[in-house]
This record gives sequence, structure tokens and C-alpha cells, in this order.
Amino acid sequence: MAAITEAPEHSNHDVVIVGGAMMGSFTAWLLTESPDLDGGVLVVERDTTCEACSTARTDSCMHQQFSEGLNVRFGKFAAEFVNDFWYCLGGDERVPEILLRSRGCMHLADTEGFADVLRAILAVQRAAGAGTVLMTVDEIKADHPFRNVDDIVPGSINTVDEGYWDGPTVFDWLRRNVRERDVEYVENEVAAMTRPGGRIESVTLHSGDVAARGRVVNASGPRASRTAGMAALDVPVEPRKRFSRIFFAERPLERDLPLTVDPTGVHVRENGGGTHLAGGCPDHEPAVDCDDFTMDRTLWQDLVGPTLAARIPRFEAIKVTSEWAGHCACNTLDQNAIMGPHPEVGSFIFLNGFSGHGLRQSPAMGRGTAEWLTCGEYGALDLALFNCERIVKNAPIVERAVI
Repeated sequence: MAAITEAPEHSNHDVVIVGGAMMGSFTAWLLTESPDLDGGVLVVERDTTCEACSTARTDSCMHQQFSEGLNVRFGKFAAEFVNDFWYCLGGDERVPEILLRSRGCMHLADTEGFADVLRAILAVQRAAGAGTVLMTVDEIKADHPFRNVDDIVPGSINTVDEGYWDGPTVFDWLRRNVRERDVEYVENEVAAMTRPGGRIESVTLHSGDVAARGRVVNASGPRASRTAGMAALDVPVEPRKRFSRIFFAERPLERDLPLTVDPTGVHVRENGGGTHLAGGCPDHEPAVDCDDFTMDRTLWQDLVGPTLAARIPRFEAIKVTSEWAGHCACNTLDQNAIMGPHPEVGSFIFLNGFSGHGLRQSPAMGRGTAEWLTCGEYGALDLALFNCERIVKNAPIVERAVI
């Protein structure tokens, strides 16, 4: 296994990936899977513990209920990968079995306008292979009698490959597998890029080492705009905070709770061992510093806690066991992925702006990026819709089901 060092062993690489969390590591792993890879791969990660990265502070939800068909397919592909994780990593007996706990995901609509959205996007989801169905209020009450749904019109739910999974463990074994394939990981930061005209000529690290003269993949999560700026490029991505809490209910529920998305945006799901995980975000989300992980407990007091207690009265009395703040890399244009080469700088590849969906989109996005790097085109799925040209043209993708 290649050691994690501060300086790269080699000075020339075909691909330099800036960011070694899930998205960067998935891309590196899929590059090593390709027989068309020509040259070495270097992954530059500022903190190889990844303790503060979005991957480590995720809610690990698996979700397919979107209005854009490709977003639905990303969730399906991720579920297939997780279900076949041991096989995908070569049947290595060291690799643990990763279970996708398909508890389901339910969206609740409290207005006819919101209900019309759920009805309209249902056809898109079904066409893309999702198992989404609509439920009446009476059906929801029968299935989940502990809910208060008197203000709800219908709900949508999918119990096929939607739920949650152990994302951090998948990441740990994926990165380990990549290093065993001699991909170089360095704990360092990119300090500068040399860009004469339409190509990246070199990447210089804070240590002074010149990392490569190949192509650069921007997989730096909430720091995406800083990385792009070193190449004199812009990308509308900024860090936004997400807050999560795990708790026990004094009066436990008698059945598993699917991920439930309230009309307010507050979400809660069963977490295993009698615990539940809940979170939410304020209506106004300011950008934050990349190193700011301060908890906002007023959000729980004013929004999340009261919403949970009103929706599931048994959650009026709970005991919080852990809490954390994490960052999502918010695409301020349309909250959808930004990928592919810049139209003016073809050797700079974007892999950014996943707006809280990066963990489950990483298998499909990593695959698409690896295909582009090795073959110059997308293969299994045509991902051109998400190419960064739309950012340059200010042409947003309308996704009607952003959590």
C-alpha cells in the first residue's frame, strides 16, 4: 500500500485530484479500474484524517426522489454499488458487508401545490426505475399511526433502495483499496497553478513541490471556489452549514421510521439501536468559513425540535446523544452537480457543487469523471446535462425536489 506522505514521490502525473474525500477517492478508484488510464494519479488532501470533510459529517441517506431523471439514476447506481460493495472491491475477505438499510424515504406535502409537484415528478421517478408511490393520509395513518398528518394532503414514499448506509466505512475501504493500487495520496494543499492560456501547466503544493503537469480534477468540496480561483476560474460553490442530532425517544416507536422530510424541510429517520437522526436548515443560509463548525442550537430550539414534536408527538421527550455541524458544497446557481472540463481550460475538470447529495452521487459522478478522463466522453450515463458550460452560460437546471 502506498504511504500517505507530504510530498509526492513522482513529479509527473497524468491526473491530479484536489480533494481526497469520497468524490476524489471514488474518481481515483474508478481510474485504476480503467484499462485506458495512461499515467499516474495523485490525490492531494489537506487533512487525510478527513475528520471535518463533508464525507465524515454526512447523514448517509440514500435517496432517489428527484424531478430530474439523471438525479434519480444517480441514486439507483449508488444503491447498486453499496449492495455489491464486497464484490466491487474484488471479493476481498477483509472488506465488511455493507448493508443498505432500505427503510424508505417519505416526503409529506401540506398544500395542493406541493401535492401537484409530487404527482408530477412521480412519473419521472418511475420512468427512471424508482419504486416511488403516493400515499393518502389514511394510508399514512394506517402505516405510521404515531404520526400527526392532519395537515397533510398526500405523501410520497419509496422503500426500494432508499434509506441509509454506512458511508464513512465505504469511504475508508475505498481509499484503502486505491492506495493498494499505488495511487499516491499526499497530505498537502495546492498553493498555486500555472495556467498559460487554455491548459494547466503545473500545480504547486504548499510544501513547494511541483505536483504534476497533467489534468486537474477539482474535488475539493466546499473549497471548490478556492481551487478554481487558482486557475483563474469561477465556480458558484460555497460552504453552507448542516446540523444533525442523534437522540433516543422516551417513548420508542413500535416500528422503523423511514427518512421523513417534513414540508418545513426538517428531516428525521431511524438510525439503529433505538436512536433517530434529525436535522434541518434555516430559511436563510449564509455562506460560512470553511473552518467554521460551530453548532447553532437555536435552530433546534426554534425549528427542528418543535417540528419533530408536532409531527411525531412521541418526540416531545427525547435525549440527545450526539450532535455535529457539517458543510455542504452548495451550488448557488441551481443546487445541482457541476462537472466536466471548463470550456476554455480543458485540462481543468470540475467535480463540485453537490449541495448535500455528494455522498450518494459519488459512484455515478466518479464513474463519469473517470470515463471522461480516460476516453474523452461519458459512457454508462450521458452526464453532459451537468457539464460546467451551463454555469458559464448562466443556464440553471430546475430540480424541484431538493432536500
